[in-house]
Amino acid sequence: MEKNIAVIKGDGIGPEIVNEALKVLNAISRKYNHTFHYREILMGGASIDAYGVPLTDEAIQVAQNSDAVLLGSIGGDTNTSPWYQLEPALRPEAGLLKIRKELNLFANLRPAYLYDELKGACPLKEEITEGGFDMMIMRELTGGLYFGARETKEVNGQMVAHDNLIYSENEIRRIAIRGFDIAMKRRKKVTSVDKANVLDTSRLWRKVVNEVAKDYPSVEVEHMLVDNCAMQLVKNPRQFDVILTENMFGDILSDEASMVTGSIGMLSSASLRDDKLGMYEPSHGSAPDIAGKNIANPIATILSAAMMLRYSFDMDQEAEAIERAIEKVLKDGYRTIDIMSDGQTKVSCSQMGDLIVERL
Repeated sequence: MEKNIAVIKGDGIGPEIVNEALKVLNAISRKYNHTFHYREILMGGASIDAYGVPLTDEAIQVAQNSDAVLLGSIGGDTNTSPWYQLEPALRPEAGLLKIRKELNLFANLRPAYLYDELKGACPLKEEITEGGFDMMIMRELTGGLYFGARETKEVNGQMVAHDNLIYSENEIRRIAIRGFDIAMKRRKKVTSVDKANVLDTSRLWRKVVNEVAKDYPSVEVEHMLVDNCAMQLVKNPRQFDVILTENMFGDILSDEASMVTGSIGMLSSASLRDDKLGMYEPSHGSAPDIAGKNIANPIATILSAAMMLRYSFDMDQEAEAIERAIEKVLKDGYRTIDIMSDGQTKVSCSQMGDLIVERL
């Protein structure tokens, strides 16, 4: 099988971690007789340096014509990088918002899974994490507060800012359907998270989710206010299967969920649209403080590549092979510095990629 992959290495540690994911994909292509064609494009700070904008129209066209997009990380130090002296529309993260909108990537999937081998790195008490946890956060990605009209202006001698939070019924319905579909393949439970005691958008969210739920009678549905969900994630993460929520709530909760797994360096993500095209990236940022040192953890990016195989290419066996190889490396005691503990063998970013390829 032949597939075209747009590759965005990005900024900071992005090139290092993407190189290891490509190393693993090349091993998969050899083992399973696939052909992956890569075309590299720029986004974020690298694109600003080259073209003066965080994402060019040409780069969007390449992504549109690909079967999937593999992304490393973008951005830099917000205090020192000249990129953050630019107006917001020209900063690195604007490229990420733009590609999500242009590709219509409305569904963000962020799994949070606690590996047995990494329980010691989890900040929660052992009695809370006993038995592990495995959840999928489904975040609506192209609507809500991040995409509403915004303005800052002077009113009666003082500066006033506003941001519009808008959701349509159709935007809510399509992410809800995707969430229930994924729950059907998991443990058949959806926790819909909102702030329906305050926000009109959340009341509409809850109404539409209940309508969609009628088409999935075998899926258990519960509604949870976002502040309670934030507490429950650290009190009892095992209760969650699929967490379905809007853009800003999902942004915050998925970062919280990532940290209770022990390291954000282990967590992948996928952003999907209605067809098979998706963009796959690690949940963490560009970590400019460790860029170029070959110490970053590439596992989240490699797991993102596995999600690409599963969700965009229907290569379930190949995706599972990558996941099992990673588990084997962890069981054998190899760790990058972010997940290092006593008695383990510390390896570099590139060495971790090599070890995973060996076990493939």
